[in-house]
Amino acid sequence: MDQVTERALQVAIQRGASYADARTVRRMDERITIRTGRVAGAARREDEGFGVRVLVDGAWGFASSSHLTTAEAERVAVTAVRIARASARTLRRRVELDDQPPQRGRFETPVAEDPFAVPLETKVGDLLAVDEAMRRAAPLAFTEATYRADSSWTTFTSTEGTDVAQAMTHTGSAIEANAVDGDEHQRRSYPEEGGLRAGGYEAVRALDLPAHAPVMAEEAVALLSAPQCPPGRRTIVLDPTQLYLQIHESCGHPTELDRVFGTEASYAGTSFLTTDRLAEGFRYGSELVDIVADATAPGGLGTFGWDDEGVPAQSVPLVRGGIFVGYLSSRETAPRIGRRSGGAMRADGWNRIPLIRMTNINLLPRPGMTLEEIIADTDDGLYLVSNRSWSIDDRRLNFQFATEKAYEIRHGRLGRLLKNPTYTGITPEFWRSCDAVADERSYRMLGTPTCGKGEPVQDAHVGHGCSGARFRDVQVGVGRW
Repeated sequence: MDQVTERALQVAIQRGASYADARTVRRMDERITIRTGRVAGAARREDEGFGVRVLVDGAWGFASSSHLTTAEAERVAVTAVRIARASARTLRRRVELDDQPPQRGRFETPVAEDPFAVPLETKVGDLLAVDEAMRRAAPLAFTEATYRADSSWTTFTSTEGTDVAQAMTHTGSAIEANAVDGDEHQRRSYPEEGGLRAGGYEAVRALDLPAHAPVMAEEAVALLSAPQCPPGRRTIVLDPTQLYLQIHESCGHPTELDRVFGTEASYAGTSFLTTDRLAEGFRYGSELVDIVADATAPGGLGTFGWDDEGVPAQSVPLVRGGIFVGYLSSRETAPRIGRRSGGAMRADGWNRIPLIRMTNINLLPRPGMTLEEIIADTDDGLYLVSNRSWSIDDRRLNFQFATEKAYEIRHGRLGRLLKNPTYTGITPEFWRSCDAVADERSYRMLGTPTCGKGEPVQDAHVGHGCSGARFRDVQVGVGRW
């Protein structure tokens, strides 16, 4: 691989590139699905290849291949240069990169138990057991238990002297109980988004699915006869299993600087956080809201050593004391606002060009109250748990979320179980209504492996740390599935 990338960089410079980088990526993933007591699917996949990105006459060019030979490296480098040169003919703005010192080193996700070394029979057996535990606990219409493991081995070299290697492993499992009565369907799932965590099979064991299986089954059935969540203006307390996605959609995406400059508009929209709002000290939320993009956070799905431009992982403030202070950025976009890259460029594999992506977008805990104490401090409100659906406009302003369940809060205590809760809001108004953030005792690192962006679409693993929070005067509605 070293010979391949070295030759690609040599040829790119010889053909006129002012800058070039090369990534080699080998990926392995495994998926297992159990549906209502039967194995619905089990697959393992592996691929590898390399991609070359070049800068010629102020324009980018990119090409890739799955054939790791020096001859192919030459062909790919030449193709990338030709693409860049063609792009330069219609260039609206020349690419200028910030200065970055050369990087060398290795990063690896801590793994105690290699998920690919665990026998398939063991993994299938574990899933069948928790699936059976759900069906034994309550009369369910159907159930699902899933397992996923993703590993990648990446090298990155550039003509500026950077030479780094990374090995990352994410593993997880999840269960879902579905109850049906006539035309009504209720679902309870654990944990969020397939339960993927940084680490090996030990991450699956730590989820303790057998203990949660009967609880999910019983709650799904109980929701069928639970009263509807009443609409109105309410105080709501968001559990981390809902708050993480609120952060993702209304804080992570709008702070991506390529959205602000319009280069992501065709697929996933733009952003209301225009650069003038950075200059004016825009109030994003209440003074309790501190949000960071932290690629160094232990255990995060968005944790790494270097991004796919070779920029070191770092913690970048996005919102400080409720004031908007920063973006997710790249070597190309950061200089346009007078800053240096925050290390947020990542690509979904060897055959994709890097894009600005979330790392770990975390709502920092506040000293004082645990999540339970925030509930105890709430006289009248709703406690919302586990995301069920979401919708947000293309500027990331107007949103609606639904959760799997809600509880009434009366005089500081959890009351009735309620079904089909939804809530709506406008992003800055919603975050300004935050009047309590739980402390580090409630803090959890969650995340999603399916954050989509770009054309062709790229999925990214991103993390979200949070501890739960309270919001006042929120419009609550009622949904139906």
